[in-house]
Amino acid sequence: MLPLEERTAIIHLMQREVVPAIGCTEPIAVALCAARAKEILGCVPERVHLSLSANILKNAMGVGIPGTGMIGLPIAVALGVTIGRSEYQLEVLRDCCPEAVERGKQYIQEKRIDIALEEDDPDKLYIRAICEAGGHTATAIIKGHHTHFALLKRDDEVLLDDDSASSEEQTTDDIPLSMHKVWEFATTTCIDEIKFILEARRLNEHAADEGLRENYGHQLGKTMCSPLGKGIMGDSIFSKIMSRTSCACDARMAGAMIPVMSNSGSGNQGICATMPVVVFAEENHNTEEELIRALTLSNLTAIYVKQSLGALSALCGCVVASTGSSCGITYLMGGNYEQVTYAVKNMIANLTGMICDGAKPSCALKVTSGVGTAVMSAMLAIQHKYVTSVEGIIDNDVDQSIHNLTSIGSRGMDVTDRFVLDIMTSKGEGS
Repeated sequence: MLPLEERTAIIHLMQREVVPAIGCTEPIAVALCAARAKEILGCVPERVHLSLSANILKNAMGVGIPGTGMIGLPIAVALGVTIGRSEYQLEVLRDCCPEAVERGKQYIQEKRIDIALEEDDPDKLYIRAICEAGGHTATAIIKGHHTHFALLKRDDEVLLDDDSASSEEQTTDDIPLSMHKVWEFATTTCIDEIKFILEARRLNEHAADEGLRENYGHQLGKTMCSPLGKGIMGDSIFSKIMSRTSCACDARMAGAMIPVMSNSGSGNQGICATMPVVVFAEENHNTEEELIRALTLSNLTAIYVKQSLGALSALCGCVVASTGSSCGITYLMGGNYEQVTYAVKNMIANLTGMICDGAKPSCALKVTSGVGTAVMSAMLAIQHKYVTSVEGIIDNDVDQSIHNLTSIGSRGMDVTDRFVLDIMTSKGEGS
C-alpha cells in the first residue's frame, strides 16, 4: 500500500479532476468565465468581449448547450452573463430555464457579444472575458484548467493574479504518477477511501438512460439497441458496453440538461472512463468492491495520461479515456498489473492519431470506436497478447509508451490542430 501522504494526495487529485459537469466543458468554461466577469462588474453587462484560444474555439463551435436547443458559444455566453453563477463551477448554467433562454436569445439579437481568436497567449486552454457597463469594465481570465481563474480585475484594480498555471505547468505540479502507482493505489487503497467514485456510475448511468429515452444527436446508442442494431451486433456484453456508453454521449453532446461525471475537464472522457467498466461489471457479476477498484483504475489512468498530454490537444480525448476503461475491464476480467500494461500498449498501438475536430454530436462515434477498442485490447491482454516494442511507437516500458502517445498528441500534432481549425472555420467560404 502507498504511504498515507501519497494516497491522500492522489485522492485529492481524483476529487479535483473527477467532477460533475453540465454540458460540454469548453463552452461551459466560457460561460463560467463570462459569469465571473459579470459578478465582478455587479450587473448584466452592456457588452461582452471574448478572446479564446484555438482549442477552446474548436471545441465550442458545434456542440449543444444544455437546456437551450441551440449550439455554439453565443447562447452559452449570453446565459453566463444573465443567469450563470460561478460558484457552480462546471454546472454554471444549472439555473437555465425557458425564460432565461429567451432572455439569452434577446441578448444575442442585440449584438452585445464579440468573440475573437486569442493569438498572443500560447496556452491551449485560454479564455478572457471582458464585461462592460456604466463606464466600468470587469475582466476574468481562465487558463490552463477549465475552472482555474488566472486573472480577475475590475477597472484597473487587480483582484486576483495567478498566471502561474499554464496547462503544462499545472499538470506537472500534480503528484507524479506512473502506471504502477496507479495500479497500486486502485488495488490496495482502503475501499472506503475511494467509494466516492461510485457517484460517477450514478451520474453517467442516468445520462445513458436519458440518451435511450429521447432522440439525441445521431442516436447512435439507440440505433445499437434497436432491432436493427441487435440483429447485426447481437445482444452481447460488447454491444451493451458500446450502446450504453454512446447513449450517454448522445445525450450530453446534444445538450441534455443533465450532469455527467467528467474526467480531466471532459464529460465525454468521464463517460468513456466509466460506462464501459460499469456495464462489464454488471454483466460479469463483479462485486461492488471490484467495480470501485476498476473505476478508480480507469479514471486515474486517464488522469495520469492527461498529466503529460495537457487539458486540450489535437488528440481525441476518447483515446485517453478508453485506455483507462480498457485497464478497468482487464482488472474485472481478473487481470494482474502485467496484463493491464498489455491493455495499455494495445490501446496506444491502435488509437494514437485520432484527431479532435471539436465537440459535437458525432463525438459519440469516436467514443464508441474507443470503447470497442478498449474491449478488444482487454480481451487480448487477458490472454497475454500485446503489441511489442518492435512494432511502431510501443516501448518495452509502459510509461514510455504512454509518453510516446502524449508527445505525439501534445507536440507532434500541433500542425494538424491548426489545419483542423482552419478547415472548421472556413467551411462554406467557397460556396
